Amino acid sequence: MGVNLKGRSFLTLKDYTPEEIEYLVDLAIELKEKKKRGIFEKHLLNKNVALIFEKPSTRTRCAFTVGAADEGAHPEYLGKNDIQLGHKETVEDTARVLGRMFDGIEFRGFSQQTVETLAKYSGVPVWNGLTDEDHPTQVLADFMTIKEHFGYLKGLTFVYVGDGRNNMSNALMIGCAKMGLHYVIAAPEALYPEEELLNTCREYAKESQGSIQVISDVKVAVKNADIIYTDVWASMGEEDKMQERVQLLSPYQVNEALMEATGKADTIFMHCLPAVRGYEVTHEVLEGSQSVVFDEAENRMHTIKAVMVATLGDL
Repeated sequence: MGVNLKGRSFLTLKDYTPEEIEYLVDLAIELKEKKKRGIFEKHLLNKNVALIFEKPSTRTRCAFTVGAADEGAHPEYLGKNDIQLGHKETVEDTARVLGRMFDGIEFRGFSQQTVETLAKYSGVPVWNGLTDEDHPTQVLADFMTIKEHFGYLKGLTFVYVGDGRNNMSNALMIGCAKMGLHYVIAAPEALYPEEELLNTCREYAKESQGSIQVISDVKVAVKNADIIYTDVWASMGEEDKMQERVQLLSPYQVNEALMEATGKADTIFMHCLPAVRGYEVTHEVLEGSQSVVFDEAENRMHTIKAVMVATLGDL
């Protein structure tokens, strides 16, 4: 494909072209197939990767750990109490120390600025495992799942239902705009995305023949949807806002009636997990035949492996 990502950090999909995003998705599909056949090529042999976690995680931590081990690397978990990041030591100094000991660094935490600073000062590839602003590794897993299901990405209608300004919606909007999907946000006006990001993504969509739409009427928004996606109503660190969000977002619950409102039998349901069943999605939809959430969860590992292999490995 002529794509070379060696030495690059993976901080946001804003930094990646549609060709590079597709390359990572296709590499993940290839690595998944090889793993199923018991083929491990050890692209990361003798590499050491630091996994910094300010926020806890199931899928991100397990995906980086298993992905690194599969490819021959040693992953070292660094929880918020294990290092002095930004407390007794500046992020810049921590970056320079870790960059001399590790070949790559994953960061999952609060500030996008922290992951950008790690990338600037460490001298090694840095991968964003989630910040309050963005979640690019999740979007790769989502795109991989969609491509496995439909065979393509461009031109599909992707409807995100719920909190339209959280990190998941931001990351999906960037990704869908880059890849030429029709991205629709169904959210109450109080939770619309930031205008600046909307304008950036509309520029990407012009290039890709995609589109961005923000609508408060959820039934109108989901009409003809190929994908319906939702996330928790209160993100990590926002638990105190839960009551207010329940009032705002109850009409946006993804239930069987909403799935039927698409008018299509082959619409798939997606969720980045963890899900709060009975709030943003009903048990019936999450466990139903249209749900692909556990394929999506597994694909976190294959896509994260693809990012590490492409940016750090010997391909």
